[in-house]
Amino acid sequence: MIRLFILLLLATFQVGAADFPAKPVRLIVPFPPGGPLDIVGRLVARRLQDQWGQSVVVDNRGGASGAIGTDQLAKSAPDGYTIAINSTPIVATPHLQKLPYDTLRDIAGVSQIAEIEYVLVATPKSGVTAFDELLAAARRQPGTLNYASAGNGSGQHLYMELTKGATGLNLNHVPYKGAAAALQALLAGEVDFMYEVAVGVIPHIKAGKLRALLVTGTRPLEALPGVPPFESALPGVGITAWHGMFAPASTPRPILEQLGADIGRAVLSPEVSARLRELGFQPTGVPYLRFNETVARDLERWGKVIRDNNIRAD
Repeated sequence: MIRLFILLLLATFQVGAADFPAKPVRLIVPFPPGGPLDIVGRLVARRLQDQWGQSVVVDNRGGASGAIGTDQLAKSAPDGYTIAINSTPIVATPHLQKLPYDTLRDIAGVSQIAEIEYVLVATPKSGVTAFDELLAAARRQPGTLNYASAGNGSGQHLYMELTKGATGLNLNHVPYKGAAAALQALLAGEVDFMYEVAVGVIPHIKAGKLRALLVTGTRPLEALPGVPPFESALPGVGITAWHGMFAPASTPRPILEQLGADIGRAVLSPEVSARLRELGFQPTGVPYLRFNETVARDLERWGKVIRDNNIRAD
């Protein structure tokens, strides 16, 4: 009798996956509109609507470094009709603040969308045009150069801690309330340099307002040819950031598999992948099992960076 019940339950899940989606899907973006995560989420959502013939409703739920929107996802019905886009900070935040959910227990990765590279950029006022020049200037004047970040524990801060650890540089950290404020301070010449996601600084680099010194990751960015990657300047140091889709952890596996396949197909479609590359992303479309391995691995790796540098959230 128990065996029959299990078989019937599995059959129900399989039928549900075959019919999915039969109604609109909600896509939570745990940050305000207009940021990189929102831009990518809406790009993929439009393609999914075409594939599914169903609406994908984008729901921006910002606050608490993404924790508010992620908590809503964790508490949503595990039926595939509520998903969320998130990025690498989802594996850093648990080490910085107490959360109402458990990253590994309550949410599951569905598909990695893209790898994200941060760009180390300097203001022209600094006089620095290359990474080697930055190293030389910082060593000549230890403790005098300032770098901006979106706040303590932000991606900008963590990548600079990686750089400092690899080079031994003595730099002053100036945390701002968000990436937009930090970038404005850099453009105004209030600070000397910062890391920022490529999509946020490529327009300023091409306009000559900022100088690109380095990109994170293992290979050059297609959108910034000639700018050296971490792997050539600081071998073995880089941890690649990413964007990905998530669902409640107890979502049936057939639904997770279909969501992962559909999102991967959307990401790797010619129009979406081309646009992602223009924005400075590397489209990946990694399926859910491999993506969850990445999430678990990076949860530990970024945790070590945070613990080793005694980083505390604002």
